[in-house]
Amino acid sequence: MRKESCNVLAPPSIDGVLNIAKPAEWTSHDVVDKLRRMLGIRKVGHAGTLDPMATGVLPVLLGMGTRVSEYLVEWDKEYEAILCLGQDTDTQDATGVVTQERSFAGVTEEAIRIAVAQFSGNLLQVPPMYSALKVAGRPLYEMARAGKTIERTPRPITIHHLEILNVNIPDVSLRVSCSKGTYIRTLCADIGEVLGTGGHLRQLCRTRVGPFHIDNAMSPLEIEGQDFLQENSQVLWSLDAVLSHLPEVTIASEMVSRALNGAPIPSSFVSGEFSESWRAGQGEKIIRVKDPVGQLLGLGKFDKRDLVSSESDQPLVLVKVFG
Repeated sequence: MRKESCNVLAPPSIDGVLNIAKPAEWTSHDVVDKLRRMLGIRKVGHAGTLDPMATGVLPVLLGMGTRVSEYLVEWDKEYEAILCLGQDTDTQDATGVVTQERSFAGVTEEAIRIAVAQFSGNLLQVPPMYSALKVAGRPLYEMARAGKTIERTPRPITIHHLEILNVNIPDVSLRVSCSKGTYIRTLCADIGEVLGTGGHLRQLCRTRVGPFHIDNAMSPLEIEGQDFLQENSQVLWSLDAVLSHLPEVTIASEMVSRALNGAPIPSSFVSGEFSESWRAGQGEKIIRVKDPVGQLLGLGKFDKRDLVSSESDQPLVLVKVFG
């Protein structure tokens, strides 16, 4: 007897970014794993790791959203932190072992404000040993757990804004707006060093990552499945929305199929506010590429190395395809 075939409909594609509020004691991977299981999709990631002790904004990437993480990690971030004076720890935060106790007697609020004021603008920061940065292919935290300390090269960071919210010695509450790659626990330890009291990060909440704010973030426990996202579509940020910091161009309709297949598009078929300036010499900048009805097709750039007809005609090439 002939066996009837059974056509199983695949679940609808979920592509975009969720603004998730990471709970304390969860790792960033715990959040990803929870949402992967609840939503029944394989491709789930995040932009910007938070330590388990920290809470706050964790952008979670779904589907094709996982393909744009490299363009999101450049976002600035904001934090609210509590610096605890008088104790150094091996991890520079409250999860570590206290390595030194120092007196904070006599430290005044004025002295704290003077010390904190030194940590604004463009700075060099030495990454902590307990971090995921790799040296010779090994994460620093592996060496730290083995009792090793190695010299680290200071890295440039920018503290856009640093203010004291409250002083209740030994605790100092801070609000920090900073560039990517900034370690708030190292900032706390460095402030403690300037004061001569030592210090570590007692508590941390990330209140903003790029356009994502803690006021609009959801607990991972709120999302019970795809039905939730379908009924609350506004919580899922589209790829176009999260990439809105990148300028856009539009290609002619007859070039859409060609672009999606990876072929270069002559610049004469590209329009947009920014296309002229890039043809004039800014060819490596990444841009959003759309079709005439506004559908995001992918990310591209004007390629100087693959000229169509002349030095002034730089074709547009998609480096990421979403269509």
